[in-house]
Amino acid sequence: MARDKLSDADYEALSNLRYTLRRFMDFSTSAAQQEGLPAQQHQALLAIRGHGGGEAMTVGKLAERLMIAPHSSTELVGRLVAAGYVIRQVDPADRRRQTLALTQKADAVLEQLSAIHLTEIREMAPRLIDILRSFKDR
Repeated sequence: MARDKLSDADYEALSNLRYTLRRFMDFSTSAAQQEGLPAQQHQALLAIRGHGGGEAMTVGKLAERLMIAPHSSTELVGRLVAAGYVIRQVDPADRRRQTLALTQKADAVLEQLSAIHLTEIREMAPRLIDILRSFKDR
């Protein structure tokens, strides 16, 4: 399969996309740290809260969403439980499995972080849309 030669504009667009995404991730990490949360814990809380599909979140599903190993997810959940952000519950449908739920403490910090993240995303959206459009136009 032959590929077209990349242009200088392609490289510029790729560079701009990575820069914009990294700026957002840096913002996100800083915002979470200001709330006393490591970035990965913030991501875990958001994954648990945002999990849809009618099924409860489990350690395995959390590992998948965060793209980490299951044992790393187990350790992360342990830290979240110890910090008072998450509770483990036995799944009534399969007693071998534990489901995860956020505490009120987690809901409060996540609501605050999510509000400032949405503000940042709204500010970045026009630039990101322009960058993404530049890929489609090529």
